[in-house]
Order: sequence, then C-alpha cells, then structure tokens
Amino acid sequence: MGESHMVGMAEIKVIRSPGDILVALGLGSCIGVCLFDEQAGVAGMAHVVLPDSSGHQSSPAKFADTAFPLLLEEMKKVGARVSMVRAALAGGAQLFAFQGSGPRLDIGPRNASAVQAQCQSYRISVIASDLGGSVGRTVQFSGSGLVRVKTLGKGERELVNLGSGTAGGGIQEPSRQEFAGAERPTTAGTGVLPRVERARGGGLRGA
Repeated sequence: MGESHMVGMAEIKVIRSPGDILVALGLGSCIGVCLFDEQAGVAGMAHVVLPDSSGHQSSPAKFADTAFPLLLEEMKKVGARVSMVRAALAGGAQLFAFQGSGPRLDIGPRNASAVQAQCQSYRISVIASDLGGSVGRTVQFSGSGLVRVKTLGKGERELVNLGSGTAGGGIQEPSRQEFAGAERPTTAGTGVLPRVERARGGGLRGA
C-alpha cells in the first residue's frame, strides 16, 4: 500500500511511486497544481495561495509566479522533462461575497488566471481543470497520474488521469478504493511539513 503525503498551504511535493498519493485538503481560493510526466513517472503538486510574489523572496511555494517554476525544477531533479509535463488544476473558489469587492478580494479567480498563465508560459497543456465556484475542494493526486476532486456538497469524482497507465512497464492507477485505503497523510514525525519536499528519494526540505 502506498503512502499519502499532505501538501499544505504554500508547500510543494514531488513523488515517483505510482502507489503514493499527494493530498491538498480544503482548497478554497487556493489552487492545487498537479503536474505529471508520465514517461518519467514523476508527479508533483503545488498548493498555491496567492497569484503574485511581487518580488518577495520568502515562501516561494506560496505564489503562482514562483511556485510553478520551483515545482518544475524539483520534478526535473528526479527525472522529469518540462516538455513531457501535463497539468490538472483545481480550486480558485470565491468563498465570500463582498459588497463593492475589487481585484484585491478576488483571490480565487486571480489565482486561477495566474496559474493558467504559468502553464501557457511553459507550454504545458492543461488536460483538465475544476476552477472557480463558491465551495471548497479537496484534491488527491496519485503517482500514476490519477486526479480526484472532492467538492463540498457534490461528492467525489475523477477529474482526469494524466497518465495512460502504460508507461514504465504498465503502471496501474489506484482505484477509488485504493485512494480510500491509503495511509493517512503524515508529517514524517516532524509535526510541521516543509514548504518544499521530495516526498520520496531525496529528502529536500526547507523553503
């Protein structure tokens, strides 16, 4: 049985095991960016909180314009190629309505636009997306490329499989039951998850 790895706010994680699962809980205005290179068998997720770093050097995984290239770099370190990467996106909800709300309050839509712009910049195809609306989501992304989204009040569904299941000698995607039976996300005994981490075979920590 594979392991589940929690990807908290302003965190990035990369896995290479097809049985492992990346999980982003309670996405509101945040975006869960799921990137997958099927040929290399590398999956990565970023939990983007805000659209633009505006030059801030700290917490690069927090912002769309810095999290995206950072995630790609971490995936490249374990064998991924940007030209082979495909994407699925989820989140970007507008959870609260404000009278006379302006651009600064439209964080969800701005996050969605910023992440989509990053995909275009790197010529990465967005195969599927579940963006916008007014309710939260939880995203599960397996190391074989399967992306499932659970939406508040609407249940759970498969969003897309970013892998065909034939690369690397016939990888089998986890079923819904396997998702449910995976180990609970852990913090590897630290109590606090690092903002950037290769979840298996590298141990990169820190932001």
